Amino acid sequence: MKRKPSWIKFKIPGGESYTKVKSIIEKNNLNTVCLEAGCPNVGECFGNGTATFLILGDICTRNCLYCSVTKGIPKKLSSDEDKKIVRAIKALNLNYSVITSVTRDDLLFGGAEIYAKIVQCLKKEVPKCKIELLIPDFKLSFEESMELIIASNPDVINHNIEVAGSYYKKLRPLGDYKLSLKLLEKVSKSNIVSKSGLMIGFGETRKEIRNTLKDLRSSGCKYLTVGQYLQSRKDGFEVEKYYTPDEFKEIEIEAIDLGFDKVFSAPLVRSSYHASEMQNNEKLD
Repeated sequence: MKRKPSWIKFKIPGGESYTKVKSIIEKNNLNTVCLEAGCPNVGECFGNGTATFLILGDICTRNCLYCSVTKGIPKKLSSDEDKKIVRAIKALNLNYSVITSVTRDDLLFGGAEIYAKIVQCLKKEVPKCKIELLIPDFKLSFEESMELIIASNPDVINHNIEVAGSYYKKLRPLGDYKLSLKLLEKVSKSNIVSKSGLMIGFGETRKEIRNTLKDLRSSGCKYLTVGQYLQSRKDGFEVEKYYTPDEFKEIEIEAIDLGFDKVFSAPLVRSSYHASEMQNNEKLD
């Protein structure tokens, strides 16, 4: 495992806000991608009173080589996940929420109807809170699932392209690059903001990164996050390259030149990192 460079620095989890968020999550028996995926920003985000809620359980049916979320046979769904999330968002007094999930290829609509139910519940119970959905590709029920997601009318629909297109077969063997672009195109043709996230550091070239950015823009994607891949488990895919902050800035400039409306590009940027700032057009330090 390559040694991390000096610019990769994590905030050690702790403090009153961190403890409060963690306590509310545990009290409501909820999952967060922050903890399940080993996000390096968990200390900062929890410390700021935010979290990205992970629905549909904590076991994924896919086998992406970079991801630390547990893989296998999912457990039975919780029947009151929407109510738990509403309670947590009220307790945290959030004005912006991000809802994501593991991929559930075992479900009829991939869990899309549950996303829609949660959006409906939040709009009714916490109308001031904006909603971003970070969704899987719904590969086995694409048209039906996307109809449900778009009809729920969240503020932002995010679908991560994750890795450069040329690395899909290696890193996302059950993923479908063209389908992911089709999903983003479908969102872009609605009145909902489309967003995607890319991780780099797997060995891709700058040309391969640029080609992926071009594909995302061609799909109509408006918001983009770009961050450094970090190996979060011992048997995970090894980091091939650590990009410098200057290189991330160059990629940000390239993306803006290609026509993205908003871009966050930095080593520790993740798809839902500072999501409300991106939506509210604030600057990320």
